[in-house]
Amino acid sequence: MMKKLLTIFSLAALIVSCGKSEQKAYNRGINIIPVPAEMTITDTTATFNLSSSTSIGVNSPDFQVPAEYLAAKIKAATGFDVKVGDAGNISLELNTRVPVNNEGYLLTSTKDGVTIQARTPEGAFYGVQTLLQLLPAEIESAELVKNVAWEIPLVEIKDEPRFAYRGYMLDVCRHFATVEEVKRQLDVLAMFKINQFHWHLTEDQGWRIEIKKYPRLTETGSVRTEGDGKQYGPFFYTQEQIKEVVAYAAKLYIDVVPEIEFPGHALAALTAYPEYSCTGGPFKQPRIIWGVEEDVYCVGNEKTFEFVEDVLSEVADLFPSKYFHIGGDECPKVRWKVCPKCQALAKSLGIKEKTDSLGVKHSVEEQLQSYAIQRAEKFLASKGKRMIGWDEILEGGLAEGAIVMSWRGEEGGIAAANANHQVIMTPGSGGLYVDHYQGAPEVEPAQIGGLATLEKTYAYNPIPKNLPEDKAQYILGAQCNMWTEYCTDASLMEYMAFPRIIALAEATWSKPSRKDWTDFSRRINNAYARLDFHNINYHIPMPEGILTQNVVFVGDSTVLEFTNTRNLPMVYTLDGSEPNGNSMVYTTPIVVTENTEVKIATLMQTGKTSRVRSIPVHKQTLAPAVAPTPNPEYENIARVEGLKPGEGSVLRIAEGLFPTESEYSKAQFGAPKAVKQFWGEGSEHKAYDMNNPSLAVYEGYIELPEDGVYTFAADMDELWIDNERVIHNPTMSRHYRKKAQKALAAGKHSYKIVFNNMIKDGWPNGWNEIGFRYKLPSGGNFQKVKPEQLTY
Repeated sequence: MMKKLLTIFSLAALIVSCGKSEQKAYNRGINIIPVPAEMTITDTTATFNLSSSTSIGVNSPDFQVPAEYLAAKIKAATGFDVKVGDAGNISLELNTRVPVNNEGYLLTSTKDGVTIQARTPEGAFYGVQTLLQLLPAEIESAELVKNVAWEIPLVEIKDEPRFAYRGYMLDVCRHFATVEEVKRQLDVLAMFKINQFHWHLTEDQGWRIEIKKYPRLTETGSVRTEGDGKQYGPFFYTQEQIKEVVAYAAKLYIDVVPEIEFPGHALAALTAYPEYSCTGGPFKQPRIIWGVEEDVYCVGNEKTFEFVEDVLSEVADLFPSKYFHIGGDECPKVRWKVCPKCQALAKSLGIKEKTDSLGVKHSVEEQLQSYAIQRAEKFLASKGKRMIGWDEILEGGLAEGAIVMSWRGEEGGIAAANANHQVIMTPGSGGLYVDHYQGAPEVEPAQIGGLATLEKTYAYNPIPKNLPEDKAQYILGAQCNMWTEYCTDASLMEYMAFPRIIALAEATWSKPSRKDWTDFSRRINNAYARLDFHNINYHIPMPEGILTQNVVFVGDSTVLEFTNTRNLPMVYTLDGSEPNGNSMVYTTPIVVTENTEVKIATLMQTGKTSRVRSIPVHKQTLAPAVAPTPNPEYENIARVEGLKPGEGSVLRIAEGLFPTESEYSKAQFGAPKAVKQFWGEGSEHKAYDMNNPSLAVYEGYIELPEDGVYTFAADMDELWIDNERVIHNPTMSRHYRKKAQKALAAGKHSYKIVFNNMIKDGWPNGWNEIGFRYKLPSGGNFQKVKPEQLTY
């Protein structure tokens, strides 16, 4: 059970090559991602070795950029001063007759050198990325690395992408990423042949791009005061910074696709220029909670289109990409329904509710959106751009030439392809929303919801199963989306995006017949090492199985069983020390007979570990039930509230904002009152109001039916049972992520809930319900506390 780590990690981590250099376990074998279309190993007895005499030759000035990129990589990691000229033992050759598409390449390595042939610079660049992946992962180091055999296996590769569009979207509106943080992500996207960077630049919650004609967009729209009173921003990119990122991406053969939202998700813009809304405002600031804002652009106002076209013109001039994303999603129509200008426009256009040939009804307001989107599409076309929109642009009629980005499942993409429109697949149901959990919520950072494991993302096929074969030509590719409501900084954005974007890279580049999850699981260990050299904070599966913050037992012992989502090795300690590669390996469930603390982490082949889970394990006796003593202070409460004496809970509320626990002591509570149940489903009482912050404390007793170890779950700021704080949520919490155990006898036990009625990190605390849940010692699911269980 407590074996030392003497197997693969201690024996295979260091393998001597030629008696002088170390070969790490993650460098064994060929580890190219995405897997090439065709590859043959031509000789296993020899290699081509980089050395001080290595040089790079190009036969076309168009290949100078990928050649210099390769030379810089080699020099940084190896120290070899590689020259680029007309000839070399690494050769990049323009060949318009190679039997691959424009992004494809042929790569041949012999003991004397390497030849890459391609039709285009892009193809040569992707050949270079494959060449780098044939080398040890240390080639990605920005500093000199010693004791590495810089060997390239002898292979013949014929490779080309399956799809032309291989994308990654980054939302910088909810939370911002600096220019340098964006560049760091671009570096590793290029490594895995991602060629489209979709930059989500405007939202209800923030406007992130300088528009010179309308300076208030960034003066006002790029800053918000959060629910805790702290200012977020101003955060935005100047036009010079935009140009810098676009130029940087171009050298990596990545097109940067801007997104300017229209006609919805516009509150940040309307805060700056309320005259382009239906109501005229004023609007205090950009939206400070996540979700969809009802105030949108007024499409009945011709000056709105002048404003939007001015913005699109400035943005289009900054981005050479042929694509331009207009958004078009989640646009509420409630303002348009009552707006005289919008209704007058509909009347002038002769718009009435209609049913199309497929039997789908289109409301007047949906057709107004279609009118607005069609105008945007024509304007962008005049600028030489192909418009992309989320699949809501199908509503009311699709604009000619529009490309549909299908996110609400695959149905929108199928409908667009059947109508002969090009489509980019990006459904959350396919594992392409990388703001979804990639493990159990109890051990992962709080996110919007859903579950998208690495394997699920890898398995996605951009061609829907029920799409007619002759319509597959309209699927341009697929994209992962990194929405950042719950990713407060770039490090967490990386943690959520990587390695799932690497899985999508293979899903969009490689043929289905070449994909193999088992082999990908092996090859990705090498990719992790490369991410380490780029200081990318990628996801490592957390130990699961035990999903409570603590473990309590009442018998002689308890058994702790752990798993993780990729079945990777785990290491642990019982002496309080931090687990590492030399710690005990988890091979069988851990038997605990006395109070201890289990610290456990997942171990990577590189020797790096996941975050450590620290789980206190305590042997307890059952805390006895109590007989509540009547409190004179509460004698009249029940009569005032119309309850029986002692029925329900005592509630105290202090009005005001208490952003941190340290400020709770300042709370001045009003008179206590009795409530039959917590606010939520079926309750008339409501303590939650996002517009009026307060601190609420519920107290009383809960009747529990069994002896044994109870598990409690709460999204509240604090949950106390028998005067012990068992759950503490100082930051935003969702999905009942915090779970704790306590041994209790059947009967009544005191409880206290501290509920801070405020907006935490963009999420209104207690939005769903106030209260807590519990799981019986005898098992079953978590259940809500019933009103009849509560007394005071």
